[in-house]
Amino acid sequence: MESDILFNLSISLILGLLSSKLMKMIKMPNVTGYLIIGLLAGPYCLNILSIDVIEKFSIIPDVALGFIAFSIGAEFKLSYLKKVGKAPLVIAFTEAIGAVLLVDLVLIIAGYEISFVLVLGAIAAATAPAATLMVVRQYKAKGPVTNTLLPVVAIDDAAALILFGISVAISKAITSTGTTSIASTLLDPIIEIVGALVFGAVLGVALAFATKWFTGRGNRLVVSTAMILLCISVCNALGYSPLLACMAMSAVYVNLSKVSNKVFDLIDRFTPPIFMLFFFISGAELNLTILPAVGIIGILYIVFRVVGKISGAAIGATISKSEPEVKKYLGYTLIPQAGVAIGLASVAMSVVPEYGQKIRTIVLCGTVIYELVGPLVTKLALKKAGEINA
Repeated sequence: MESDILFNLSISLILGLLSSKLMKMIKMPNVTGYLIIGLLAGPYCLNILSIDVIEKFSIIPDVALGFIAFSIGAEFKLSYLKKVGKAPLVIAFTEAIGAVLLVDLVLIIAGYEISFVLVLGAIAAATAPAATLMVVRQYKAKGPVTNTLLPVVAIDDAAALILFGISVAISKAITSTGTTSIASTLLDPIIEIVGALVFGAVLGVALAFATKWFTGRGNRLVVSTAMILLCISVCNALGYSPLLACMAMSAVYVNLSKVSNKVFDLIDRFTPPIFMLFFFISGAELNLTILPAVGIIGILYIVFRVVGKISGAAIGATISKSEPEVKKYLGYTLIPQAGVAIGLASVAMSVVPEYGQKIRTIVLCGTVIYELVGPLVTKLALKKAGEINA
């Protein structure tokens, strides 16, 4: 069995490498190639990798998202934040709120039940940082849009959790028979966010001491990896957000440690196979057969979430007096949606069981489209903004 897993991992990496060569020839992002080749090789297409095999790889997405969050948290260096100002915070909330409000408004006008719409609309706030980060790295994008984008997608996770908690509380109040505690529903996401941030900050302090004590490059890579894995495991056990905790850990670490740049460089060299496997597996898990099931409501969700993100980002950029390029192009880089959205859809199945299955189907269909289209649109937006060299 162990040899089968190793064989399938090697096949996945080889296929991922080949797809990256193809993507380079047709000038598309590597991440799109990983997703497409994963989709083709997965159980819902050519079945080169069965459902059982994909399930055995389940630890890889958790680990990859931890490393991705850790890399994004490095953008919260105080000297850098002073330079960019309040813009990322303002834009993160306006784009998240814009997506939620527009989806809610359109679906309510279309005649769907308000309590159902509120929960589905809240999930529209979530943006997947992984695909965006991979595009930025591949093309070495630099400029005001990229500088604003990375902290925005980091803050977006917290904004999505807050908006989801508020929307679920309102939905429960509408359908409640008097036994539901609205206060606890509102407090749950706040506790989750604060707990993740505090725990991540503590690990960030510990990591700063550890990388000062261990001076070898190999030892620093080992201790950083150990901290990220510890952060993920404890957060999963406590019900905290591993993404927020890993971001908080690296944000504290980058401001405390004088060797943080060296450590982040080590991690950047270590993670490419993990990220490749993550997107390959994500592609393999995409089930195109569910697309016809979404109907009109799914189409409205998919389209108006994007419109809300673009318009919300533009409003936030205007309020924060960001550069014209940020106002014009940032919203287009916020299309990808995956892990957090799917997680919230799973939560919806328990908190609003009468709508849960329908919400999950719509979100999964949206994920298929957003993950395939999002990286390409991100690349085009950054190129239009002049932040990707020809």
